[in-house]
Amino acid sequence: MGIFCKIAAMLGFGSCDKEDAETVAPVEPVKTQETVTKPQPKEVVNTVETNEKKYVLIGAGPASVRAAETLRKADASCSITMIGLEKESPYSRMALPYYLSGMIEDTGTHLRKGEGHFEGLGINHVFAKVDKIDAQKHNVTVDNGDVYDYDKLMIATGSRPANSPFPGADNKGVVNCWTLEDGREILNTIKPGSKVALLGAGFVASIIIEAMLKRGVDLTVMMGRTGRMVSRMMDETAGDMIKSWCEAKGVTTILPASIKSIEAGPALKRDDDSLTEYDLIIVATGVYSNIEFLEGSGIETDSGILVDAGLRTNVDDIFAAGDVAQGLDFSTGGQSVHAIQPTAVDHGRIAAVNMMGGAAAYKGSLCMNVLDTAGLVSTSFGSWGGVEGGETATLVDLENYKYIRLNFKDDLLVGAITVGRTDSIGVMRGLIQSEVSLGDWKEKLTEDPTLLMNAYLSRSLDIARN
Repeated sequence: MGIFCKIAAMLGFGSCDKEDAETVAPVEPVKTQETVTKPQPKEVVNTVETNEKKYVLIGAGPASVRAAETLRKADASCSITMIGLEKESPYSRMALPYYLSGMIEDTGTHLRKGEGHFEGLGINHVFAKVDKIDAQKHNVTVDNGDVYDYDKLMIATGSRPANSPFPGADNKGVVNCWTLEDGREILNTIKPGSKVALLGAGFVASIIIEAMLKRGVDLTVMMGRTGRMVSRMMDETAGDMIKSWCEAKGVTTILPASIKSIEAGPALKRDDDSLTEYDLIIVATGVYSNIEFLEGSGIETDSGILVDAGLRTNVDDIFAAGDVAQGLDFSTGGQSVHAIQPTAVDHGRIAAVNMMGGAAAYKGSLCMNVLDTAGLVSTSFGSWGGVEGGETATLVDLENYKYIRLNFKDDLLVGAITVGRTDSIGVMRGLIQSEVSLGDWKEKLTEDPTLLMNAYLSRSLDIARN
């Protein structure tokens, strides 16, 4: 599947901010990202009591799947109910571009491929929408009126697409690219030569570009408010370089200010009142955590659900995991929503351990993105925009679409950006995550940022000798 898939198998890709969605294991058993946390302490799981425990998991994505399997492995007799809104087998959203590009079938997105996997484990997968959580009564109510009691509850409701910034998004031929059903609608609509408008140029939009070009469509992409691509994971130099690359591949780019509305057709009404018709308009302008249904529950929220290191909310016996959980940020020490699949999987496991009375702690997620935009691989790690009082070293080759930026705080590497370079991705992540003192290598890297591997090996040997 090319260089990106090889990188993805080693590292993965995702978005660390809530606007640009969830990140990825396209097809199991291929991993798209290793865990990006500090080593976790040894987990201690208390002996499970013999009386049947009732666990309810809201959501049916990677966090809930991992949590359910962890619970079942530890307790063969407990009751596990996993409530999901979509009438699909649990799947990876970040596998959707692989499906759209024709690399896999829709079943290839499934998190577990075995027939009857969840039934065989005694996991009750319910298709419903949760309307209410009653923390006092320890139960949840779904949209058909059914009520599920719980001893412990985990909320992993993930994210939803942001609304279109323009009126008229309810017109026929306008679709998000967020669910498997969205993917099926897109494939049923397009063919080689179809005119497609993609509203958005963030992480999700960029991987849709790859799939659309592989399908041979005539593609127009609306930039973000900044006028460049992936502005929430790339600086101006990198974003402009990716935009230029897409234009060289035949993509037409337009600015949001040039659009007034979406009209029937579908069509974009431009600032001069002209209409440009398309076969399909895809809206990919960001995502937000699904937390609205928690109003009145007493659960504290911000951008997501606020959780501690054990993924506990402020309400007894209620946990949160995945794209909806606002937990520890490795780089800042604050709390962030890290909408990437490996984080969700880690969250699900740790939350399940603690739901059973264990003592597991999440040490924080490193902001990490690996993106393939029509064959151009770009990455960002940690504090990719730099830190106050820090220093930055850059190396730019615009003609060959190559760029590297290293951000330092004292003699630590705290953030990095690359475009068109895949030689030191693991090294950058390792240096940032391990917080290795660079010593004299900081000055050498400032002069030549390509010496990352040399610095990594040298400092590793120094540490080993000591």
